[in-house]
Amino acid sequence: MSIVTDFKHVNYLWDNTAAAKLEGDEVALLIYRSNLLGADLRLTNYGGGNTSCKTIEKDPLTGADTEVMWIKGSGGDIGTLTRSGLAGLYVDRLRNLENVYKGIEQEDEMVELFNHCIYDLKSKAPSIDTPLHGFLPFKHIDHLHPDAAIAIAAAKDGKKITEELFKGTIGWVDWQRPGFDLGLQLKRCLAENPGIRGIMLGSHGLFTWGDTAYECYVNSLEVIEASAEYLEQNYGKKGPVFGGQKIESIAPEARKKQASAIAPILRGFCSSERHMVGHFTDDARVLEFINSNDLDRLAPLGTSCPDHFLRTKISPLVLELDANADLSNVAELKEKLTPAFEAYRQMYKEYYETCKHANSPAIRDSNPVVILYPGVGMFTFSKDKQTARVAAEFYTNAINVMKGAEAVSEYTSLPRQEAFDIEYWLLEEAKLSRMPKPKPLSGRIALITGSAGGIGKAIAKRFIDEGGVVVINDNDSGRLESARSEFNAQYGKDAFAAVLLDVTDSAKIANAYDEAALAFGGVDIIVNCAGLSISKPVQDHTEKDWDILYDVLVKGQFLVTQKGIEVMRKQALGGDVLNIVSKNALVSGPNNAGYGSAKAAQLHLSRLNAAELGGDGIRVNVVNPDAVISDSKIWESGWAEGRAKAYGITVPELPAYYAKRTLLNKIILPEDIANACFVLVGGLMDKSTGNVLNVDGGVAMAFVR
Repeated sequence: MSIVTDFKHVNYLWDNTAAAKLEGDEVALLIYRSNLLGADLRLTNYGGGNTSCKTIEKDPLTGADTEVMWIKGSGGDIGTLTRSGLAGLYVDRLRNLENVYKGIEQEDEMVELFNHCIYDLKSKAPSIDTPLHGFLPFKHIDHLHPDAAIAIAAAKDGKKITEELFKGTIGWVDWQRPGFDLGLQLKRCLAENPGIRGIMLGSHGLFTWGDTAYECYVNSLEVIEASAEYLEQNYGKKGPVFGGQKIESIAPEARKKQASAIAPILRGFCSSERHMVGHFTDDARVLEFINSNDLDRLAPLGTSCPDHFLRTKISPLVLELDANADLSNVAELKEKLTPAFEAYRQMYKEYYETCKHANSPAIRDSNPVVILYPGVGMFTFSKDKQTARVAAEFYTNAINVMKGAEAVSEYTSLPRQEAFDIEYWLLEEAKLSRMPKPKPLSGRIALITGSAGGIGKAIAKRFIDEGGVVVINDNDSGRLESARSEFNAQYGKDAFAAVLLDVTDSAKIANAYDEAALAFGGVDIIVNCAGLSISKPVQDHTEKDWDILYDVLVKGQFLVTQKGIEVMRKQALGGDVLNIVSKNALVSGPNNAGYGSAKAAQLHLSRLNAAELGGDGIRVNVVNPDAVISDSKIWESGWAEGRAKAYGITVPELPAYYAKRTLLNKIILPEDIANACFVLVGGLMDKSTGNVLNVDGGVAMAFVR
């Protein structure tokens, strides 16, 4: 077999040295091949496609040799596949299921029978694609969703193009929902076309194979490369791509400005049934499509590939809004957008009512997932950041497919009934029902000032642990970068955003909220945690000391809250403001005039905000810590020395001193404050505002009442 390793449209990633270490372990080579394929999104989308291999194993009951198929299990991703994500099945048992198969109306029942074919008792649940691989005889098989191949598969003349392009070496199977029947169709296609190197699935994807993991890998790359090259040679031959550009994109910075301004409003509309998290992209491929003359014709058609459709819904919502529109009047903008969202919801309900079956699951959220703003970019909204980001990736895949299909023929989408039967498939519903229950902060977005260390970092981590996403920030770039690396390693890129922030600078505060809107769609929880301390006798306090304390603690809290309220009101989803104040707001002590009075001002400002914002559903509460020393910048600034001097002790004696003066004799940690914050925003205290929660180990002088 002549192997070509020089590719233009795909990445050749095979490393002979790495593969040689796996020689003799076909399952390990399957995982290696799968990870390489999944690393190039031009080959398949996140969570899409499937890979398999067949090996000879010892039957644990008889000791006889038996053929076993190892295949990516249900819900996995080939790019991150490990052995624990595989299903292992007896090939003969799987193929014998044909003897009990009564027809396409029995598809769902057949999936249950896959469990009777399990060889490896540690298997992941077999996916619906299992028979598609099982009825083909090849040792190594790839089922991928490359944009280039799907563009041909979704073209009106796709079958003819496939025949001519590959000169009969790639078979064709018309669109059929994945399942047992499609597996039998692949078997028939191979029997009718012996010697082919792969099969194109109409409107769906590509099957390729090989005798070894390497041959399978290269075969997949070669077929996809040929498809992509064919499309590239045809772009523009029929006319301008997408009929040419109808409008021009506004400048990049202007796009970000418009996107950050409108994102919270869109999020509010899309969260009418549950809180959603957003994603924004102004990728060049997206802009080419949404600015085109063909947008109005193609967008309503929806997608073709089932994986695309399941994550992007029946069709996107296109905003009829000028890219340079003045978005400052929120009331007018909402009035303008409301009919579009109402029309989309009505369209979706009619689609459901028209296509539903007697046993169809109840209608799901009728809001759009994908929103296109011509000249600006694409927004996607879903239950969490990863799902929203992946939806954007999938719709970008769909754009690539439409572009390719239109270049060589005419794009065709799934018929509405077929689309519905996939979206409301009982097997898909069963998969959804098995998903873990949403965590308390699922769909919630928090901006926590001073969150690169100490209390703020502990709060951010607790909120992520409870399902939220956070915007971490600091005015120290080095400290922020360190926190960014830590959060990325612990939680991954979808759990947080990071931005430099000086809470005394209105412009930087506005920028932080813009970044929150671009990253996640808005904000639900504001935690004012940034702070500093200065401990001096009255006569030693300088005007500079006084100003910086009040600027950071009081003005900073006011400005961050003020801008955050603006975002919350755009969303109209209510929200929470948590102010991390101090025991010193309530207790008088020596050498503490500036810090203590600023903390008292923070506390009363919190009460004033609570009294004003209740009508917006925005709760304002206070957590009062005391003596939280761990990982705190406060203790690096001379505060420790000042407090030790005031109490007549040494700095090392401070933790024990603070603990002994409490009723519970406890040292207070950042995590203790984070726990209190979660209590206030986690859903159990939704009717609480204007309250103070002391987390100080019990200091009688600080009792609020």
